[in-house]
Amino acid sequence: MENQKGNSSLKAVILILSLLLLGSLFYIFKLTTDTKTLETEVSSVKTEKDNVLKDLEELKATYDAAIAENTSMSDELIEEREKVVGLMAQLEKSKGDSAATMSKYKQQVAALQTKMTSLMQEVAVLKKENKTLTTNLDSTKVVLTEAKNYNQVLVGQNEELSKTVEKASKLSVLNLKTGSYKLKSSGKQVETDKASRVDILKVSFTIAENSVAKSGDKTYYVQVIDGKNNVLGDKVTTSFGDKSLTYSFTSVVKYENKTVDVVRDLPGKDFPKGTYFVNVFDKSELVSKSSFTLR
Repeated sequence: MENQKGNSSLKAVILILSLLLLGSLFYIFKLTTDTKTLETEVSSVKTEKDNVLKDLEELKATYDAAIAENTSMSDELIEEREKVVGLMAQLEKSKGDSAATMSKYKQQVAALQTKMTSLMQEVAVLKKENKTLTTNLDSTKVVLTEAKNYNQVLVGQNEELSKTVEKASKLSVLNLKTGSYKLKSSGKQVETDKASRVDILKVSFTIAENSVAKSGDKTYYVQVIDGKNNVLGDKVTTSFGDKSLTYSFTSVVKYENKTVDVVRDLPGKDFPKGTYFVNVFDKSELVSKSSFTLR
């Protein structure tokens, strides 16, 4: 009887242990399965994180290249690139992200990619317009260079023509002569080359006909220098720019493009012996010269 009770107790213990063993095995199986599922989810999230980071790096590289081209959209491109950089930093710092969190990151990346596509289309349009503008500018430069060269040729020709006209329009002073005379009490002038008898020097010259020259009053400055290098007459000094001239007298001629004979008397006394020099100036330019001697 007692043996029968002992056997019953043993069977009960074995049954309980069997149930405990089965429960342990089921727990271990479930724990293993959950662990594998978690590892799979973690691996999947890590892979998605790496893929998102890769997409963000490609976005940044695209913006860097576009910004380097210095387009008029650089400020907007820089602003979008900073958003990408900020999201990359945020994603790299995050730990233990869930699938739901990664889904939100992927949505943000998709929005950034859409914005990037739109901006790149605008950049492409601008580049095309700039290329066309550059081509037009190059063509304009060629035209302007040709026009400039042509203008330089014209300027050169005009300068040469102006010089030719200026040269042709200059009046020629011819036949410069100086006579020395003794003035008698009757008023008659008697030519003499003896210095002690001379009372008047008579200077004469001819202005040649010139149809190109401008008509009007012409002023000539006559300079008479005696044998002792003294300027005779008025001895007035005038300046023409950085040049000065001391002259004996001036002769104002009314010129009408026809030949004009000019005669002027230079009175004096005690003329010294020697060689005299007579110069005629048009302002500061010497246009005629001659000499004579008194004995």
